[in-house]
Amino acid sequence: MQSLLTVIVTWLSINFGLPPVYEHPRVEFVSAAKMMEVRYGRLPSNRPEGVGAKAVHSAPTEFGHDVHAIYDDLSRTIYLPEGWTGETPAEVSVLVHELVHHLQNVAVLKYDCSEAREKPAYLAQARWLELFGKSLADEFEIDAMTILVRTNCMR
Repeated sequence: MQSLLTVIVTWLSINFGLPPVYEHPRVEFVSAAKMMEVRYGRLPSNRPEGVGAKAVHSAPTEFGHDVHAIYDDLSRTIYLPEGWTGETPAEVSVLVHELVHHLQNVAVLKYDCSEAREKPAYLAQARWLELFGKSLADEFEIDAMTILVRTNCMR
C-alpha cells in the first residue's frame, strides 16, 4: 500500500501542483457501519468548538448515496471499505480522491468553503479514470451537474 500511495502522491504533485508530501495517511479497511459512524460522527453539531467546518471528506458520493471512502482530517486516516482491493481503476480512483484531501490537509491549503476542497479531488479522480478510458459518470453515476453542486460554495 505504501508504494501505491507514493506513486499516487507523485502523480498528483506532477499533474495538479499539489505538494509532494510523502507523510502518508493511515489507511484502514472498515465495515459500511463504521464508515457511516466516521462520516456522520463529525458533523458540525457533534464537533468541539474551533474544529473546522468539515473534518471528514467522503468520496465519491455523500448524503443519501453510497460512501466509497472517507478521509478524516483530524486522524489523517483514509477509510476504505472492507473488500477494497485496488484491482480496478475505479477502486484506485477513490484512493486518489482521498489522497487529494490528505495533501490539502497536511499542506494546510485554504479554500473558500469545504465544498471547494472537493473540486480538485473530483478533478484528479476523473483524470485518473480517463487514463483507463473510464469516467466518473460510468463508474459512479456522477455527472458534471452533480460535481458542480458538490464543489461550489452555497453559503
